[in-house]
Amino acid sequence: MTDLTHPTTIAALLASVRAKRPLVQNITNYVAMTISANVLLALGASPAMVHAADEVGEFGAFTDSLVINIGTLSAEWIGSMQLAAAAVTAAGRPFVLDPVACGATRLRTEAANALLKLKPAVVRGNAGEIMALAGSSGAQSKGVDSLVGADAAIEAAVGLARASGAVVAITGETDYVTDGLRIAAITGGHALMPLSTAIGCALTGVVGAFVTVADPFEATVAALSVYAAAGSQAGERSPNGPGHLPAELCDALYSLDAATIAARSTVTLLR
Repeated sequence: MTDLTHPTTIAALLASVRAKRPLVQNITNYVAMTISANVLLALGASPAMVHAADEVGEFGAFTDSLVINIGTLSAEWIGSMQLAAAAVTAAGRPFVLDPVACGATRLRTEAANALLKLKPAVVRGNAGEIMALAGSSGAQSKGVDSLVGADAAIEAAVGLARASGAVVAITGETDYVTDGLRIAAITGGHALMPLSTAIGCALTGVVGAFVTVADPFEATVAALSVYAAAGSQAGERSPNGPGHLPAELCDALYSLDAATIAARSTVTLLR
């Protein structure tokens, strides 16, 4: 079994992403498009922001993975998301679901549940989103922000993973990843990260790159570890506030190595 707690394992998976340069299709919200594309380029992947219903089926036949973020919804976009998910699944490729503000409105909750039925490889969200998608009565959110910590959603995430077959990632001050049996905790990052728009959305794109080179559990743990290390470095390079954080994050991802991963993120297997 791969030792995900060792930084060299994470660095090796990062090297695999850089070598493969996977094509990652993103159907994401307007706010996140630029930072998501820049983060993927800095990581070593190739981003594509393709969402038109007239082409997602064709594109899904050759993209390496798909990321679906429901941040800015419309009936047309929901249709495109479902077509795209069906296309990549038929092609034997993975897709990653980011259920932004699931639980905040009926439209979002229904859209997220419909996409969940299309069998994403990974679901990545904050505690409130994961708990809402799992049907937990304890879900608490304010718009796109969770009002509960990531640790409060662990059991909901385990149940969601078992019910859906997806790996589930909860991101917060400490991140957690579960496949319904194993649970990994990832620490790192920086307090400025939640203060910069779409940094979390861009992380889902990073997961989308890593699932092209490893199984969903290993890929998600590696993606979150890499992002935590880069975020930690980027935060230290932004002493005056979050305004320059996206640029610093991209620079940190571009130059990230095993030593930085070891120094700035930690993976712990809880189960």
